[in-house]
Amino acid sequence: LAGGIINWGEPVQQVLNDGQLLLQQAAGKDGSGLVSIMLEGAPNAGKTALAAQLATNSGFPFVKICSPDDMVGFTEAAKCMQIRKIFDDAYRSEMSCILVDNIERLIDYGPIGPRYSNLTLQALLVLLKKAPPKGKRLLVICTTSRREVLDQMEMIPAFTDVLHVSNLSTAAHMSRVLEKTNAFNSNEVKNIVSKLGNHSICIGIKKLLGLLDMMKQMEAQHRVIRFLSKLEEEGFATPRI
Repeated sequence: LAGGIINWGEPVQQVLNDGQLLLQQAAGKDGSGLVSIMLEGAPNAGKTALAAQLATNSGFPFVKICSPDDMVGFTEAAKCMQIRKIFDDAYRSEMSCILVDNIERLIDYGPIGPRYSNLTLQALLVLLKKAPPKGKRLLVICTTSRREVLDQMEMIPAFTDVLHVSNLSTAAHMSRVLEKTNAFNSNEVKNIVSKLGNHSICIGIKKLLGLLDMMKQMEAQHRVIRFLSKLEEEGFATPRI
């Protein structure tokens, strides 16, 4: 959340609105005490930042992140034990939130083969469906860039709800991000938005912010042209036929 959340359009607001309803459900006294949310979308769409925002908004006193970054080099058994420990720690608190980031990396999924750790997958499936002890509330927020893979692994039905995180798709979306980041002045923003008006756009917010950081290092007179050409080179903006 270092850069905050840029609310660039209705798709972001919809995720936040739906997420808020699920947070209220998780905090409520009715139901099983377990609410699990899956945020799915293209790579670099900002899923982790939105998941972190929802975890922060929950106000739950115990928030734990379960990330593949922390388990590099772990054996399958060690990884399962670490995941189990995170859930056991969460059960001790009255209201807990677990953020499982990049779930396909956690289960060692590789598209060539394909390969994955069935042991880790089964452990996650069991824990995602297990209600916390009586009187305890548990919120689980997961992120993935490979929904279709998790569908085949029968993991999607384990979640209370699945929220789609979209890429930016219009010049208006782009305009809001450019205005918030101060990478370009107001005239440059108008110039970029007018030129993108006849283009089809598809770029993740994380990728776009990386490009804008690059543009800040360039001389002012070349930035707009370079930015537009970079979008076209990478296939993020294509002229409409």
